Amino acid sequence: MTAIALTIAGSDPSGGAGIQADLKTFAALGAYGASVITALTAQNTRGVAAIYDVPAGFISAQIDTIFSDLVVDAVKIGMLFRPATVEAAADGLARHSARNIVLDPVTIASSGDSLLSGGVIEVLRSKLIPRVLIVTPNLPEAAALTGADLARNEAEMEVQAREILALGARYVLMKGGHGEGDDSVDLLVGQGEVVRMSAKRIATKNTHGTGCTLSSAIAAGLAKGRDVVAATQAAKAYVTEAIAHADELKVGQGPGPLHHFYEHWSKP
Repeated sequence: MTAIALTIAGSDPSGGAGIQADLKTFAALGAYGASVITALTAQNTRGVAAIYDVPAGFISAQIDTIFSDLVVDAVKIGMLFRPATVEAAADGLARHSARNIVLDPVTIASSGDSLLSGGVIEVLRSKLIPRVLIVTPNLPEAAALTGADLARNEAEMEVQAREILALGARYVLMKGGHGEGDDSVDLLVGQGEVVRMSAKRIATKNTHGTGCTLSSAIAAGLAKGRDVVAATQAAKAYVTEAIAHADELKVGQGPGPLHHFYEHWSKP
């Protein structure tokens, strides 16, 4: 059977983040990609100019159409702009007994622009997080979900991860990209052992869409039958290489995208 991954997220017309980054990641990692668009953005590498949120009823219709035809092996969820959008996604996934759900709780774009309206955090906590397999917050997103200050070290990262676990998720990947030091350390926290994943920080401004790409890479791994730990480790390795090759692309005037196809385009 063909591994199928679905992304439920916003659109980035500049191609570096959101639905576009998700589909590129699925394709690069050998999973067939389907998509449900939750919002249209007017953005580029320099920032977000405008957001048009897709009506909740149309989001539900997209979800129903996909699941009535495709056998979806994993789901990645990204930008959910309004509380009604969160509810439409949560209800649709429950209606179709979706599995292997990866939630990237997007709050702010790489440019610093907000991607949430009021009340979304509360609905994420109450309606969506209890349904997912893994949540992948960066440090600011974890602080927003827990109402805490930004985690300053690995011990505080684990504490916040366990607060999110208490909401019902089975795993939390605390991403340390916003931290300091020579290494970028992520912590995969479940009910048992904490898995520490470290990679050297790469000096580049071209990191647009990193969170989207990582969560999509995890979903691709799950769709292909990997367990959570293996899928997450492979995803981090993929994103690290995509960042390392990002400067090979010359896209836009601001922080550019990762090189999703570094392994393919680099070959003669």
